Amino acid sequence: MNAISKEDLIPFNLVARMGYPVAVDHAYAKASHPENVFGQIYHPDANLWGHIDMVALTVLAAQKLHKEYEWTLVIKDCLRPVEAQQKIMETDIVRANPHWLVEPKFLSSPGQGGHPRGMAIDIAAQDKFGQTVDFGTAFDSFSGDAHPEKNPAHRNYPYSSEQVKENRARLDNAMLEAAQKMGRNLLLLSTEWWDFRFPSDEIGHLSPIEDGHLEDWQKIMTAPAKIPQQQERRMASMLTNLLQKFDYS
Repeated sequence: MNAISKEDLIPFNLVARMGYPVAVDHAYAKASHPENVFGQIYHPDANLWGHIDMVALTVLAAQKLHKEYEWTLVIKDCLRPVEAQQKIMETDIVRANPHWLVEPKFLSSPGQGGHPRGMAIDIAAQDKFGQTVDFGTAFDSFSGDAHPEKNPAHRNYPYSSEQVKENRARLDNAMLEAAQKMGRNLLLLSTEWWDFRFPSDEIGHLSPIEDGHLEDWQKIMTAPAKIPQQQERRMASMLTNLLQKFDYS
């Protein structure tokens, strides 16, 4: 497998400070978060990191949604190191729901999938008044049955309201259009309306990221050091230069 360069990781916290229409709601870093069913997974001071390609794609989508609907994309999770995946597997709620690990899986095994590569992202949105956009369910709303007729979070759930269907279509179309601009394929996970990822056959050759191999200021599972200013400038410049290749105005 090929290693993912640590220099290709960017925190969405920085992206938000750069003025892009994104907000960070790091669900797994807050044990009391109403959408966190797993408990404390990340350190509460952890930044929310992603691979630059997924970060740029999400910013492109956010630009479109903000321009057309005055939405702000809310990032719930992206890079989920192998240690975090293992920690989730060991939680009481996962042990009590073994069907979550059976195809179609709600959770990937440690090292598997886009999250430990920073190439899967979980997204919601806010409207111009700061109110949560209605997508039918909360983030990480896991059903007892993955079948589309029994899982309200499924993209093909037939009983969603017309407004929910429209909101999901807006989000899906913006992400797909951004992927097309970047020349990337994007998989919309069928069982979770909030999940967007690069296909496994395109990223499977890349090694999953372990928290233990990250720089001290990139840490997610333990208290991170302050990001050096020169690193913030480097990451901001790298993202800006990539976005300038595309028409996202």
